[in-house]
Amino acid sequence: MEALRRQTWRDFEVIVIDNSGTGLVRQNGTAPGVRVIENAGNAGFGGAINQGIRASSGRYVATLNDDAVAHPRWLEALVCALERRPDAGMCASQVRLYGEPRLDSAGMLIARDGSSKQRGQGRPPEDFPVAEEVLFPSGSAALYRRAMLDDVGGFDADFFLYCEDTDLGLRARWRGWKCLYTPEAVVEHHYSHSAGGASPLKAYYVERNRLFVVAKNFPAGMAAAAPFCALARYGWHLLYLLQGRGSAARFRAEGHAGPRMAWYVVRAHLALLRHASRLGRQRREIRAGARVTTKVFRRLLRSHSISARRIAAL
Repeated sequence: MEALRRQTWRDFEVIVIDNSGTGLVRQNGTAPGVRVIENAGNAGFGGAINQGIRASSGRYVATLNDDAVAHPRWLEALVCALERRPDAGMCASQVRLYGEPRLDSAGMLIARDGSSKQRGQGRPPEDFPVAEEVLFPSGSAALYRRAMLDDVGGFDADFFLYCEDTDLGLRARWRGWKCLYTPEAVVEHHYSHSAGGASPLKAYYVERNRLFVVAKNFPAGMAAAAPFCALARYGWHLLYLLQGRGSAARFRAEGHAGPRMAWYVVRAHLALLRHASRLGRQRREIRAGARVTTKVFRRLLRSHSISARRIAAL
């Protein structure tokens, strides 16, 4: 909140969604003029952001995690970028790891199995100094054009946690909206501060929701190939686990047994089957409203791709 008070761009409203179910924001207080929407329980990330979108009135909607601290020119840089590009519906920040000279994200990448990962994660910010088009932004610190949100339909609340920004970004891409990376829009982020860097909660929802992303958004040929890419990623996870590297090793280091990871994969696929009817309906709606061809969309994904090996290593 203090970082938002220091913004050079002054024409904005602040809406805080309290998903704690305990009145945490009310108990601790907030700044004058800030609107607080207090939920009785956790509505999930996408559901909460949709509440904020409906309650807001601006032409643009910025999302900012509660564990992210924006630099003073953050909003100014994002708004100016979208003002210059009416064909862009999304803007990605330069998100740095809090207190470190390393990136959390400079936009997002996607693997052939639907897994999404931060572009440039762990690298120096100086490696990504140029404003350019990226696939979609990390929802931890992004700016969305309201016209785009109205066109696409907002976040899918059924994702609950993780990959909602991936799904929204890809649906926007099917509708022809572009995304800009704005390096002057700097945010420092405590990465996975809420759910943990390699927690069981995160492991399940990331795996389940990448399946949802494929089912809804991938062209048929890419969707058919996705399970083979996933098998490759599982193989790399196993290898890196034995070597003590990557997310699988961190999961075990935090006290979680390796076999539990296999169970989360099974649970994720069972959830895919349970939601198959809804996902199929959404897929048909996305295709019916597409403004780009399958060939263009496929080329777009390939130009912003990340390998299964790299996903497992990070």
